[in-house]
Amino acid sequence: MRIFVSIVFILLVNGACSPRVGIIKEINRTEHVLKDHTGFALYDLSTKKYLIEYNVEKYFTPASNTKIFTFYTSLKLLGDSATALKYIYKGDSLIFWGMADPSFLYSRTFDNGRAYNFLTQSPEKLFYSATNFKTSSLGPGWAWDDYSYNYSAERSPFPMFGNLITIEKNFTDFLISPRFFMQHFTVATDPHKREEIIRDLDNNQLTFFPGAAQNKRWEVPYHYSSDLIADLLSDTLQREVKEIYLPLPWDAQALKSVPMDSLYSEMMQESDNFIAEQLLLQCAGVLSDTLKPEIAIDFAKKNLLSDLPDEPSWVDGSGLSRYNLFTPRSIVKLWEKIYDEVPQERLFKLLAVGGKQGTIKNWYKKDQPFIFGKTGTLSNNHTLSGYLVTRSRKVLIFSMMNNNYLASTNEVRKRMEKILYTIHERY
Repeated sequence: MRIFVSIVFILLVNGACSPRVGIIKEINRTEHVLKDHTGFALYDLSTKKYLIEYNVEKYFTPASNTKIFTFYTSLKLLGDSATALKYIYKGDSLIFWGMADPSFLYSRTFDNGRAYNFLTQSPEKLFYSATNFKTSSLGPGWAWDDYSYNYSAERSPFPMFGNLITIEKNFTDFLISPRFFMQHFTVATDPHKREEIIRDLDNNQLTFFPGAAQNKRWEVPYHYSSDLIADLLSDTLQREVKEIYLPLPWDAQALKSVPMDSLYSEMMQESDNFIAEQLLLQCAGVLSDTLKPEIAIDFAKKNLLSDLPDEPSWVDGSGLSRYNLFTPRSIVKLWEKIYDEVPQERLFKLLAVGGKQGTIKNWYKKDQPFIFGKTGTLSNNHTLSGYLVTRSRKVLIFSMMNNNYLASTNEVRKRMEKILYTIHERY
């Protein structure tokens, strides 16, 4: 009898001291202090079982964790290389359609110059058609007043320079790239409280308001229109590009450009919204003759994601929209699907790595990296999910979603870091 009582006592003590109990208590404490809503799922890849489940069935705003869905859909549909454009020849003319390739003259990605060289070296007259682009340049549920910030670049069928205008100020001199937009740049006489450049909402007029700074750099999204693309291409290629209204024919040839991994790494490590939106358009272009994100989303939900525990509310490629809603257990399942299909060596190189690269290079530091994943941040919302390698070298999948807090995001990160360190050490 004494032996039985001792065994029961030991089991109770061990259960009380288990990392699971302590982590759940820490999440409860965090919710109480921050007055937020938290979901957390921890899944063991080797046993196919959940180790911790906390609000895993509830929906949360994922922010840039939405890019995981874009990533998986792109992996399944886009092959090894992006498609720069589609084209046909008619007599002495080359007619082409953009296929939403984000790499064209974009400084943050590798650009092998294939599309640029193809267009500059073609002896035919150039005609550009935008008839395959059938969506709005800004996504549903995006904050409208973010239109002038670089993280909210517009979607377009033939993106150039990341769909951004770069303005560099050196004392009183300005360097504007692409130079085409110099004609839209003016300097205001009345100073603002802070030095800034403001772009009009519905056009590309740029106004500089002076302040105290002597050297500064801005990146401002330009406002898309099909005639703007034709004019911008003409200026960039140094040859005439005319706009034409012609539907994309089924037999148009495709011109490939950069390796997809060069785009995936920037999207997943640095959380590039522009690339994510353009890749979702590319997926739609594979499935149809139309660049429209809903085409790709509907296909993915029906054919690629039907086995998720909870149906996602998914509306854009980047996660800028507040309409996106996912559950922690669905995100875990998606990471499992990705792990089953992409070799670990390749996959981990594409992701943000704690203490090493991407959006978590200053967080989750260890001599041996142990967090490989994707962050997501909107005001009052922060998420992190991906793979956690324990000290015993076990690979776990986790998803932690924090919504509706008023504290600083750094405070949320510190509490998440504490929990993930505990898991690394004790599992």
